[in-house]
Amino acid sequence: MSNEKPCRACMDFKSWAKSQRKTLESEKESEEKKKKSPSVNKVKRNDCPLDKDELGSVTWSFLHTMAAYYPNNPSEEQKSDMKQFFHIFSKFYPCNVCAEDLQEQLKHSPPETNSQEQLSQWLCKIHNEVNRKLGKPEFDCKLVDQKWKYGWLDGSCD
Repeated sequence: MSNEKPCRACMDFKSWAKSQRKTLESEKESEEKKKKSPSVNKVKRNDCPLDKDELGSVTWSFLHTMAAYYPNNPSEEQKSDMKQFFHIFSKFYPCNVCAEDLQEQLKHSPPETNSQEQLSQWLCKIHNEVNRKLGKPEFDCKLVDQKWKYGWLDGSCD
């Protein structure tokens, strides 16, 4: 068994917690023998490192918001920088499985950076591909600007 701690950014909290329990089982048993006191259920703090699901959610929020504020008529440098951003981002994303999946997606569907609309639609399609793989519902890409830039038409974000 590896002595390396499981990667929180690579798994959801429940799976991570379960693997932590298994990894630390022998340590806990010896502590319990020493203390001979009942274990206390710990409440998850709200300032812990992100797990895979939390990281994914905030990352998608960041990426969609970034795309929403991308220029309508970007310069050639901005187009190039945005393409480069996604390629570099895919190399350093903390979840290795997610990073490798994004790298593969970028090979087949490179970032479309000619306008804010193109980038937002491209990212929505990429996000929906991930959602399909995870068995999650797809997002209606016609609504990206409402969700990530202007707010819902019903005024619920005002």
